[in-house]
Parts: sequence; structure tokens; C-alpha cells
Amino acid sequence: MLYQDASKTPRERAEDLLSRLTLREKVGQLNQRLYGFSAYTREGEDISLSQEFTEEVERYSGLGVLYGLYRADPWSQRDYSNGLYGKYMKRAYNLAQKYVVEHSRFGIPMLLSTECPHGHQALDGYLLPVNLGVGAAWNPSLTEEAYRVCGKQLKDLGVHYALISMLDVLRDPRWGRSEECYGEDPFLAASLARSAVKGCQEEGVPVVAKHFCAQGEGTGGVNASAARIGPRELREIHLPSMKACCEEGVAGVMAAYNEIDGMYCHGNKELLQDVLRGELGFTGAVMADGCAIDRLDNLTGSPVASGAMALDAGVDISLWDNGFSHLEEAVEQGLVSEAQVDRAALRVLELKFQLGLFENPYLSEDEPLSFPVEEYPQSLELARQGAVLLKNQGILPLRPQGKRIAVIGPNADDLYHQMGDYSPAMAQGAGATLLKGLRELLGEDSVRYAQGCPICGQEGAAIEEAVALARESDLVILAVGGSSSRFAGASFDINGAAETDGAIMMDCGEGIDCSTLRLPGLQDQLCQAVLETGKPVVAVVIGGRPYAIPELCEAAQGVIYSFYPGPWGGRALAEILLGKVSPSGRLPASLPRSVGQLPCYYNPKSSYRPTHYCDQEDGALYPFGYGLSYTEFAIEDVRFPEKVSLKELEAGARVKVRFVLKNLGDMDAWAVPQLFIHDVQASTVRRVRELKAFDKVFLKSGQGEEWELSLGAAELSLWDPAMRFVVEPGDFALSLEEGGKVYATGTLTVTP
Repeated sequence: MLYQDASKTPRERAEDLLSRLTLREKVGQLNQRLYGFSAYTREGEDISLSQEFTEEVERYSGLGVLYGLYRADPWSQRDYSNGLYGKYMKRAYNLAQKYVVEHSRFGIPMLLSTECPHGHQALDGYLLPVNLGVGAAWNPSLTEEAYRVCGKQLKDLGVHYALISMLDVLRDPRWGRSEECYGEDPFLAASLARSAVKGCQEEGVPVVAKHFCAQGEGTGGVNASAARIGPRELREIHLPSMKACCEEGVAGVMAAYNEIDGMYCHGNKELLQDVLRGELGFTGAVMADGCAIDRLDNLTGSPVASGAMALDAGVDISLWDNGFSHLEEAVEQGLVSEAQVDRAALRVLELKFQLGLFENPYLSEDEPLSFPVEEYPQSLELARQGAVLLKNQGILPLRPQGKRIAVIGPNADDLYHQMGDYSPAMAQGAGATLLKGLRELLGEDSVRYAQGCPICGQEGAAIEEAVALARESDLVILAVGGSSSRFAGASFDINGAAETDGAIMMDCGEGIDCSTLRLPGLQDQLCQAVLETGKPVVAVVIGGRPYAIPELCEAAQGVIYSFYPGPWGGRALAEILLGKVSPSGRLPASLPRSVGQLPCYYNPKSSYRPTHYCDQEDGALYPFGYGLSYTEFAIEDVRFPEKVSLKELEAGARVKVRFVLKNLGDMDAWAVPQLFIHDVQASTVRRVRELKAFDKVFLKSGQGEEWELSLGAAELSLWDPAMRFVVEPGDFALSLEEGGKVYATGTLTVTP
């Protein structure tokens, strides 16, 4: 049979195999209904497949995709006692794959998908800082390296689809999934999304980029709510990341829960076909988000019709929903054609042939590769480069000799509080909290600790103890912020999102949206009490979103902000506090003065005066791109281009801003030169500022380097009144900056 001939192309083999399948078998290739962590039971050394798994395989004579076999967290109820790690991982994979192959008429293997939003959500998974922390590092090449490590681990474990958050742009920090965004700016986000796709896919693991589209534009910061935007806002802010992923050849994309102007993404043919495949050139498979197809029942009133609507719109693979299991009925009722089922099934089958699964469906059952931080320091390095120094009144780096140091606060010594949502259970002794990092560098007895109060809730009995410790100390490190940890207890929706019913010990994460941006629980009270002792205080804020903390920033002598820095974040923060590393993070999202100031992003339209209220100062507390260092940089001898013609830009020319970048201080450090533009003469309303180029440059003490940033047609184009992406003649104001400081400005004229 042709499909068995390895000399034929994957498309030819897939088409031949597709022609031999029944409608039910085709529908089975599109279904990803199972929770993979429920597909097995492990008791000690013994692993067995669940009845639910075997019945699903037998129902469809095979299985298209299995989700989350390795997932381990409170929702899956898998940990080291009953989950998969070490030798059990490949053994379970082979057991499941063997059953699928042997119960398929044509021996069709399954694909395995897994969560990798900031590293593999599995026991012993290689984990990174959350996306907002990666965004704060402003380092695409390091991001690519980090995802190469993730890709190596996923490849070794037989993963065929890595589900990676990278498309959401943070426009409202009240949203609990703020941590999954690279930031509030589309150019920065697109640069990092491209790097993540490249790193993972070049290691041989196809990526499913999520979520498409505009989920970060939700109403009031509420998860999965309506994005009330038009087509121009969609293209300016929310499509660049998807465009970058398509240019990098991303294998898959996951549709988002939200609706855009009345159209659910899962039922939006214009979005999933005209825009995604037509405009952006996407050629891979579209996966549904968890149970999202069933939300179309809100429109259709029927799971049969919902499945048909999603398939017709362009969804190829389901996720836990009921709707796609009714596609046979939908074909019989004439709601969709079998040709539409074929279109989706062909994409799934072709990937299986591309990956060589028909020839090599199983894994060698040797021990999985290990990724110790000493050999793979990318996660630690991202944590170092992602910490943002907001304020320093000469207190940092610390000079601890002879000083009594107190570490106070709920984020000082809880590893899960620095991990972010979608994190697995951690092995005993893994990672490093801030307290552990400081004690490793200074000695066990050199630092005293008090929690002060829990991360959430109204339990304040320990505040008095913390204040007493502060009074006895010469210096206080105040570790506050938030948590997306589900390990302190949470209940879950059917799609794994946390629910807010009852007491929860998290203030961020999927399903945890906030109406304020204050520190949760009694942390404001703790901060005030410690600050009133008059002791020097360095605040270390660890969280998954930008908080409104003007009082803390005003009163503390030093402030460092770290967006969930991952398992080694405590070591990274300790190194920065003690001056072993100079902070180089720059804010990927603005910190507002209050929740009432929202939206507070740096790039509003120029048609109004943003963040202007009669009872509050204009502008963000700390703006996008801001961040201090332990050294001083200079940008000198700046040479801005003056003119470029439309013809030159259309031919691919790039104009260059050249300058000398210097490190004037005593420490080696990273600089982040940033080039912003404003389109002065345009046919549509432009944004007040737009990031269009940046770099991350390491300079030794006293070193100067010739450097350049460039602009081309893509960076200078706009969506005109006819919705064409074009460069228009006119003037562009240019601003060359570093860490929030403007070093030079100029004007570029685009001539007809």
C-alpha cells in the first residue's frame, strides 16, 4: 500500500491512508477528548492503561492526539507518588502507543501533546521563568537557547506537540493570565515568540502557539471575556506575534476562548481561515482550547451544531470537548461535509508521517535525559536578566559584612510562589527560594527570616513577630507579591482553570482575575509596619502581573521587581542583591499608579491624552522599557538617518541608527538600547510611541562598542483606511533610549 512506502512524501502517504479510513476513523484522528494523565494508573512499579483510554481507542479504531500524559499538578492529581517520572515516563508512553497502534486497522500511531507554557509541565520538567519574566529579560537569543533545552527534553520523551503560550499581549494587568504574556508591546512579544518557536522546533518538536487571538484584550481583565476591538487594533497589537510564528513555520496554533466583536474565535471563519491562513500564510493544524468548542453551544444550542461550526470555521483538533465527538452526526445531518473532515484529518496524518511515527512509533526505554542547572543554566540566566531594578537610593548592591539581615515576607521562602501557573510538583530540595539563595551565598546563620503574613487571606498574627525581627536588624529584605500556586489548595473547572469559590491562596493564574492591583491579603499592612521601623528596606516584589504599589516604591530605599522567575529565581535574586550580577531587566509592561488608571500601556493612540485624571498624576508609575543598573551607560555619537524613499523601502532597504554604546561604571553589565518611533504624518491615528528595534548588549566595565539598530518597511508601515499594510510618505520621530532614559531624538523622512 502506498501509505506504507517510506519513499513517498508525507502528503502522498497521508492522502492514500485517508482514502482508506471510514468516517468514524477520520473523526477519531481529530479528537483529543482524553485527559492523558487519566489514561494510566501507576502503583509502585506497575503501570496500567485505564478503561477510559482503551474504550476511546477502540471506539475510533485508533487515536489522533493524546493530551497531557506527563502532566503533574494539583488538577491532574499526579505527583511523585503516582505520576510519571524517570523510567516510568517512556514506559507509559510505549504502553499507550502500543495499544493505539495494535487497535488501529492500519496501525496508525497517536500524537502526544503536552503543556510547555514556561517549560515542561511534568515531574522533573525543565522549567523557565513565566513569559512576563522572559519578556523582562529582553533577550531573544537567550529565549531561543532556553526553548532549545525544553525541546531536547520534549523530544527525548516523545512529545509531538508542545503547547506554548506566546500569542497573548498584555493589555489589562487585572487578567489572571498576565504572566503568560511576553508584555504589553507587540514588537517585543513577536520577537520572543519567534525565538521560542525556533528553539523548540529546531530540536524536532512541533509547537502549538497559543492563544489565537486577542485574549489579552478582555473586557475588564476578565478571563475569556469579549475583546471589543476592531480589525485595525487586532492587526496592530495582536497579530504580529502570530505573524512571526508563521514566518518561523510554526506547526500548530490554539484558538482562544474569547470572542472578538461578537464572534467566538473557535467559530470565526474569517479569523481562522481568511486571516490566519490567507493573510498570515499558516499551513499547520488549528487546535481547540480545552472544552472551548462546547462554549459554542451558547450560539448553537446543540453540541452537534457546535462541532460543525468549529470544524467549518477552521478548527482541526479538539481538546476535551463534546462537540467534535458528534462530527459523524454533523456530516449525516448535512451541517458539514465529509470533505471538511478530510481536510482536518489530512493535516493530522501528514504530521504523523513527517515525524516518522509509522516507522518508529516507540521510544527506547532508557532513562530520560536530565537537565541540571549547572549544565543547562538558561533558566537561571533568564531569571538573572529578567529582574528589574526600579529604585536604588544607594542601598544596592548590599554590603552585608557585619550587618544583621532580616528577610521578611510571604515570597521569601516558598518555591511555588515563584513558579507561576501551569507548574508541576517539584522534587524535594529542588530549586532555590530567595531565602535559600541568600543563605547559600552568605551562610546559614547570617540571615534571619519571618513570614509576616500568608500570601493571601486575613491572617495577621505573625506581623508583630516580623516587625520585632525588623527592629533587631540592620537591614530588611521585604519579599512580597503574589502567587499562582495551586499547591496550597484550589478547586478547578473542567478545563483546569482555578475557581474562586472558597478560600484560595493565589491571586494570579488562569481563572484568577483581580479587580484591584494591590498586593493581596495583608501584605500592604505588613509593608507599612516594617517600613515604620525606620530600618533600611529593599523590597523584592515577585508576582505574575504588574501591581499598583506607589506607596511601597516611595518608602523603600530599593525596589526589585521579578515576574515569577522560575525554580532558580531565588538564586538569581540573591546574586543581584549582593552585587554578583548587575540587574538588566527592563519592564515588559507598565506599572500603573492605581487600577483606576487602566489602560496604562505605553502605546495608546495619539488622539487623546492618556492616563489623565483630575485626581492622579499622569503617566505610569514606571513605564514600559524602564529599568536601572548597577553601572552607568552612555549612548554617544548618534547618527540618525535623515531620508529614505518609498522605492528603497519596497526594495528591502533598511535605514540604520548608528551609535556608540558605553559602560562607564565599575561592573560588567547588560544594556538594552531601544528605538521608538512615532508616525507624525499618517492617514490613520497612530500611537504616541512604538517600539520598533532593540538589542541586548553585554559590556565589560569601561567598554565602548559601535552599535546599530535598523528600520525597514515592516517597522514603518501602517494599516491605512483601506486596511492595506503600507508605508506612507512623511516624517517619523525617532527616539533612542535605554532603560527608560532618552539619549537622542531625530527625524526620518520617507519621501515619495
